[in-house]
Amino acid sequence: MNKLFKRFWQIVSKPSVHLSFGFLTIGGFLAGIIFWGGFNTALEVTNTEEFCIGCHEMSENVYVELQETVHWKNSSGVRATCPDCHVPHNWTDKIARKMQASKEVWGAVFGTIDTREKFLDKRGELAQHEWDRFSANNSLECKNCHNYDSMDFEIMSERAQVQMKMAAERDQSCVDCHKGIAHELPEDMESGEGTLAKLEAMATSGYKKGENYYSVRQLPLFTDKSLATEAGQLNAATEVKILEVSGDAIKVEIDTWRKTKGFGRVMFEDFAMNINEGYLTKEVAQSDQYMQKGETKEDNLTGLPWQKVSLELWMHNKSLTESRDTLWTFAKTTYDTSCSVCHTQPAEGHFDSNTWPGMFNGMLSFVNLDGDTQALVLKYLQKHSSDFSDEAH
Repeated sequence: MNKLFKRFWQIVSKPSVHLSFGFLTIGGFLAGIIFWGGFNTALEVTNTEEFCIGCHEMSENVYVELQETVHWKNSSGVRATCPDCHVPHNWTDKIARKMQASKEVWGAVFGTIDTREKFLDKRGELAQHEWDRFSANNSLECKNCHNYDSMDFEIMSERAQVQMKMAAERDQSCVDCHKGIAHELPEDMESGEGTLAKLEAMATSGYKKGENYYSVRQLPLFTDKSLATEAGQLNAATEVKILEVSGDAIKVEIDTWRKTKGFGRVMFEDFAMNINEGYLTKEVAQSDQYMQKGETKEDNLTGLPWQKVSLELWMHNKSLTESRDTLWTFAKTTYDTSCSVCHTQPAEGHFDSNTWPGMFNGMLSFVNLDGDTQALVLKYLQKHSSDFSDEAH
């Protein structure tokens, strides 16, 4: 090792025939700065919207669509450009993305999508690549601007509050629910936007004390009649019993199960079945004020203890229906039309209730369903799974 070091020192300390070693060192350093500066300057040029829309494939398709959305023009005057959404901001991921995007040069040279017809035929594949990327990095580019911690939930609509609070708790990827907000969806995708509004119109009115009803969609729960203190969220198609009707508020009873490991916040419809009925805030889940505790049993498969509980909470005097069959009809239609885009979807009874959540989540990348619709369709599949069906599968 010493010999190698001495040999190296002899080389670097030996005077240059024409130029000194110091001059070469400083010159090399300055050349490195110039190269690095030039490289980054060129890199930043490729991160401009002008560069992105330099080819007609982009300028005449997705760029035109962007101009019709809130990301182009809005009340706050903040506009998202192409690289804001499609290029990672940190350097290493940015370089990796640039290397990946080099395939686009090949596509431009050989005219892969050089006509509108070719673009539309390829749109589903192109969109899926981006959705996969957003799912993999948890929608990092979206969250550079849209941060859960900075959201004011109080100024959101009730429906948005329910969805966004739940997403914030899980730090959910934005693209799970928000597809087609900056560009049009592929033609073979069924949009779920606004579909639950149809069911809202079908909800029963004039709820009677002592009667049982089912939630049309995901609904907020409260601890008090004034509906001021949040208690959690009721999932779609969950059964409640009316205990009291007081103007715009109703007091309901929810018979449910929960796993006692942890805070026991998630409510389930039946023992050892992960059929979600909603969730409770940590404060309510830990309080005996709003619940009556029943029997405790251990799930032999997982070894987890489950507890039967009955909750008495308040909710808005709306969005309930007398018959769950109405919800199942809607959910089945949605499942049949939306989840057969890429393949023939499995029959409802093909899986048990605990397997369906994983299978269904794998399908969501290929469809555009809002959170309410996702919850309702999943519950429909679980309630018509092999656990509740004698049909062969």
